[in-house]
Amino acid sequence: MHFSIPETESRSGDSGGSAYVLRKEYGANVLPAFPPKKLFSLTPAEVEQRREQLEKYMQAVRQDPLLGSSETFNSFLRRAQQETQQVPTEEVSLEVLLSNGQKVLVNVLTSDQTEDVLEAVAAKLDLPDDLIGYFSLFLVREKDDGAFSFVRKLQEFELPYVSVTSLRSQEYKIVLRKSYWDSAYDDDVMENRVGLNLLYAQTVSDIERGWILVTKEQHRQLKSLQEKVSKKEFLRLAQTLRHYGYLRFDACVADFPEKDCPVVVSAGNSELSLQLRLPGQQLREGSFRVTRMRCWRVTSSVPLPSGGTSSPGRGRGEVRLELAFEYLMSKDRLQWVTITSPQAIMMSICLQSMVDELMVKKSGGSIRKMLRRRVGGTLRRSDSQQAVKSPPLLESPDASRESVVKLSSKLSAVSLRGIGSPSTDASASDVHGNFAFEGIGDEDL
Repeated sequence: MHFSIPETESRSGDSGGSAYVLRKEYGANVLPAFPPKKLFSLTPAEVEQRREQLEKYMQAVRQDPLLGSSETFNSFLRRAQQETQQVPTEEVSLEVLLSNGQKVLVNVLTSDQTEDVLEAVAAKLDLPDDLIGYFSLFLVREKDDGAFSFVRKLQEFELPYVSVTSLRSQEYKIVLRKSYWDSAYDDDVMENRVGLNLLYAQTVSDIERGWILVTKEQHRQLKSLQEKVSKKEFLRLAQTLRHYGYLRFDACVADFPEKDCPVVVSAGNSELSLQLRLPGQQLREGSFRVTRMRCWRVTSSVPLPSGGTSSPGRGRGEVRLELAFEYLMSKDRLQWVTITSPQAIMMSICLQSMVDELMVKKSGGSIRKMLRRRVGGTLRRSDSQQAVKSPPLLESPDASRESVVKLSSKLSAVSLRGIGSPSTDASASDVHGNFAFEGIGDEDL
């Protein structure tokens, strides 16, 4: 359910003034409720509460392409972030990691937005201007085993320094990773030495993590190419492997193929992949093509304590996020599939970006682009450039890793629990229609 921004917020202060303009421009029912702003100084606890509210707000509005492309709205959010954290504008050093763990230290302003920081990283690595748009910055949480859990892609309206430092934990990092899904665009990036090294480092890292599925023989071939320093040939072979270029999420729960089924979700190659283990069976995989998703939605709810009622004095319940999509199982059969995960919004953003990429390709366009320049803006080239380090040779394949058996490509034998409505109120504006769905034909089935 959407609300207009309160009048007390909209009439005072820079952020409030922008909010008033936005409400006039987009209407009262488009904008989600904005976290209220107090006139007096906030206590540390109130600052943290407002940071959490602002975080949820930014994730919610990111799913609306109309708002996401509004410079007025983006400017409003940038000021709100800086005001909430009471961060003065000053020059600081910001650490950005490459996929292989290499650290890149850049000098930025605390008020610099995502594209400013991305440009600074590109300048430090000597990545050409026309390849900057092929990469993005991601906020991740480093787990105990060193693996990254993706929190979200940093958006244009975010201030990366404020975003990562406001979390007040060393486990949160900013990582540079390629931002496209179709491996055909690798050719553009591989033409350049720095681009090639970045792709190579990311791919080696994904193989080591087990994100890319590799047989023992394929692993042997890849290691042989590494020893010969044949990076392009290494990437050409990697492009043929299952889950190349995919982004993997943390273990979660789905109602596929049965209720409360533990799954691992990966996004890439215009699909969501679910790896699961049924009782007494080996690891299996089901794939859901975005061209067969009629629509999807993200809903949130706070589970009630046992007994069904909340009790006074209880702490806040943990918000449960669900991604649900309506999938074309066969020519005349649509069913809902639900994934319950704290990363549901990130999954939704991945779906939208895959659809956007498909539509650009269908229209004959290209994702090759330079980041837009702001008036008076200049690309700051670094005085001291940093080379992308070559990753070490692949380690021996993990003997505990199992082969994955693919489920029926049409999923016709899979029984799915349909959901008629989400567990919480959701208006029609919460449902994301899929323009790529309109283009499917019998050949897709």
